[in-house]
Amino acid sequence: MTTATPAPTSAFPDLTGEPRIAYFSMEIALRSEIPTYSGGLGVLAGDTMRSSADLGLPLIGVTLVSRAGYFRQQIVDGRQVEQPQWWEPLQWAQQMPAKVAVQIGERPVWVAAWLYTVESGFGPCGRPVPVLLLDTDVPENHPDDRTITHQLYGGDQAYRLKQEMVLGIGGVRMLRALGVTVRKFHLNEGHAALLTLELLATQGRRGGPQVDTAAVRRRCVFTTHTPVEAGHDRFSHELAGPMLGGLFASPAVRQLGGEGELNMTLLALNLSEWVNGVARRHAEVSRRMFPGYDVQAITNGVHARTWTAESFARLFDTHVPGWGHEPETLVQVADRLSDAEVTAAHREAKAALLEHLRGLPGGAAFDPAWPILGYARRMTPYKRPELLFTDLQRLKDIATRLPFQIVVAGKAHPRDDGGRRAIEMLHGWASELQGAVPLVFVPDYNMDVARRLVSGADVWLNTPRRPLEASGTSGMKAALNGVPNLSVPDGWWLEGCIEGVTGWSIGGDTDADNDGDARALYDKLEQQVLPLFHRDPAGWCAVMKGAISRNGYHFNSHRMMRRYAVEAYLR
Repeated sequence: MTTATPAPTSAFPDLTGEPRIAYFSMEIALRSEIPTYSGGLGVLAGDTMRSSADLGLPLIGVTLVSRAGYFRQQIVDGRQVEQPQWWEPLQWAQQMPAKVAVQIGERPVWVAAWLYTVESGFGPCGRPVPVLLLDTDVPENHPDDRTITHQLYGGDQAYRLKQEMVLGIGGVRMLRALGVTVRKFHLNEGHAALLTLELLATQGRRGGPQVDTAAVRRRCVFTTHTPVEAGHDRFSHELAGPMLGGLFASPAVRQLGGEGELNMTLLALNLSEWVNGVARRHAEVSRRMFPGYDVQAITNGVHARTWTAESFARLFDTHVPGWGHEPETLVQVADRLSDAEVTAAHREAKAALLEHLRGLPGGAAFDPAWPILGYARRMTPYKRPELLFTDLQRLKDIATRLPFQIVVAGKAHPRDDGGRRAIEMLHGWASELQGAVPLVFVPDYNMDVARRLVSGADVWLNTPRRPLEASGTSGMKAALNGVPNLSVPDGWWLEGCIEGVTGWSIGGDTDADNDGDARALYDKLEQQVLPLFHRDPAGWCAVMKGAISRNGYHFNSHRMMRRYAVEAYLR
């Protein structure tokens, strides 16, 4: 497992030397104590850093310091209440000896950087990966500008554009100021697309062609993460023009980023030589959304050592030494693990989850002998957190014969009214199901909570509307812990589901209405999943082993990063 400790302040590390891949992401999940992430995108970026450290890949991460975090979630009378989640960079990172200026509108904004180092847990096999956390809260700045890097995904459109200017433009300038030689720029989602304009402008400042898009394209790799239209950042020209100033002046910018508005995904597509989606189906959807662009597919993965419970890690260490560095060797475990070993490892992980739940409303009612359905992800309408609760009476009827319990977690963006309503409804359903189906909502979902849930649940549930799940990674984490998935066939599950072997699908792989999917979910629970758990322990263990050996071995970030290195970085 990768680790990190606060860097000494007495000496500054030398980031010069061999060329690096500069990985730009608005959010990177480094650890729970550093709330610089909101969910799956940031956790994926963190796993990218951790696997790169293990594999010895020459990456450097660039993100925002997000001093106030995303937000701390509290539940008051069943409703989400958001509070800032302040953290002190000096406790975990080292301030770097450079500041750069980015002209935002009429004022220069100074950008500093903190260095956090991701260390490999595999000794000489790996190398540290530096991550730069960009910060505008410095004395040189106007009070309004000092807050630009405070709140992750906060504020209005102008605030968001300022953040993306700091990330893309300020990030490139900071790398240059620190003497970092960049081989390729990897844009993790469109938030970083403005780095391409800085690369174009650099040509002009050096006396080269004003717009040499081919030269910029050769240096850029772009990963798009969302098939949801609303997920692609767009800014009006009336906003972007004055704020970007000279960087927006060239007519080519409108050609590259959109005539009607500045579309960050379109800008990244036009200025990146290699583009990928995060699952096979997502790449197909992206090609339909943006016809004419060649979008490859590299299915996401998760960092195996980080997301595997200690009980299973010890078990794997015994049977497949080196699995953490080569997760593909987990394919061998199916023939080596006894049912007793798998059951004991899961019992330990489940006990840790139950201990956490006992301190929450409804948690004391959980029974270790009953299966736990786990559902944890961003609360937003297309994820359909309400699908399981479409017919409460049927849920109660199933539970009278085949008892089960439910644990749910997730944050809704403060401006996502649909997601906020879902959280309120979940608490209402918990009251209605009381005495029949125990239901607990775990507040303030973060990396530590996720580790408990994906290893301690018995079944991992995912119910998005097709084809809007780009990939999904929580189910991959569950599989590493022998937790089968019960999911709508979308994103990674289209590739990972072997029916009855690694888990179960809900409905077909084409879009269906909510009622149809709810009936399919209830049928699968009542006729296959719950009967197997309650009546056939050996059969259940076989599915747990299948999840590990057929899903865990493949859907990991080591495999993902090896593909990026060969197919994108070394081109």
